[in-house]
Amino acid sequence: MQKRNDFPILGFGCMRFATKGRSIDFEKAEEQILRAIELGITYLDTAYIYPGSEETLGKIIEKHDLRSKITLTTKLPQYLVKKREDLDKYLDEELKRLRTDYLDYYLFHHMTDIAQWEKLESMAVRDWIEEKKKEGKIRHVGFSFHGNTEMYLKILHAYDWELSLVQYNYMDENSQAGRDGIRAAYEKGVPVFIMEPLRGGKLVDLLPEKAKKEIASDPHGWSPAEWAFRWLWNQKEITCVLSGMNSIPMIEENARIADTSVPGSFGAEENEMIDRIRAYINENTKVGCTGCKYCLPCPRGVDIPGIFSCYNHMYSENKLTGRKEYYQTIALRLEPADASRCVGCGKCETHCPQNIPIREKLKEANRAIAPFYMKIAAGVSRRFMIGKKKKQKDET
Repeated sequence: MQKRNDFPILGFGCMRFATKGRSIDFEKAEEQILRAIELGITYLDTAYIYPGSEETLGKIIEKHDLRSKITLTTKLPQYLVKKREDLDKYLDEELKRLRTDYLDYYLFHHMTDIAQWEKLESMAVRDWIEEKKKEGKIRHVGFSFHGNTEMYLKILHAYDWELSLVQYNYMDENSQAGRDGIRAAYEKGVPVFIMEPLRGGKLVDLLPEKAKKEIASDPHGWSPAEWAFRWLWNQKEITCVLSGMNSIPMIEENARIADTSVPGSFGAEENEMIDRIRAYINENTKVGCTGCKYCLPCPRGVDIPGIFSCYNHMYSENKLTGRKEYYQTIALRLEPADASRCVGCGKCETHCPQNIPIREKLKEANRAIAPFYMKIAAGVSRRFMIGKKKKQKDET
């Protein structure tokens, strides 16, 4: 298995183990983990909230004495932390589940807003990290992210992180952390790991027929998944791509692709193919926003490109996907960034190179993507995820 920054470039995402009824199929999970390790896929990623994942992984590691052969990562549910004692509570519970006395990497899970880190800092989290490192329970720390580029950069520069996990693929190039965020992490020397390289399988299962036909007839002979993986590994800034593999053939195929993918291997022909696939997907979108961000900053703080990206995903994929993305990247922020903040000043439209009627489209997007029940749920979740609001600065 090829490596970057001493990591295998393909990692095993343990959120979606095969199931038997309502439980994880232990025998299948065991077989798959062992085969992955044989192929050099030794980075294993799980989390506190993945049902049964930590327990299953712990049993497999203990049964086959794998601890010294793997890099084990799990995640602190920072949104459940209300006091400093909770930091110890969740870490110790996870170590027990995983049947180990240390973690190679411990990630602060599902960060969306700098306010989450500020809340943890108020609990002296920096001292806690150093304490756990001295105790040998944690070797390295990082964070997983589901916000926008601005918030990613703030969190990235708030601490000396040792790993960053982001959602990224050829459809998310200008959303979430985006290419700008990934480049910033690379320049800072923070290894970038990728989740959702296939957008939960949508870049395989939900491709338009025109895209499927063009891929099938292309002389490269690559599958839709292979195009998506190779597009990622073509970028030197990416250290490792996590894949939620749940069959032996999938593990072996992904390992084959990883072994033959190198940075800079995409030329004009390959990039043009990705552009065409992206265009076929975008034919069903509602707003022709390219994510250039010329419309920003909005005087009222509206995340115009972010809202349009979520709105478009409602129709290029499905409504649930678009609303889920909106919920994570827009609705859960401490500082409001939704379309209802727009006062119709029109400043954004004077800078838009696509001549989009932004004010009209924001109203349209707001009606479609943020029904009243979602706004209520977002308000409750925001208080839960972030905690008490920051004190407002005194007006001067």
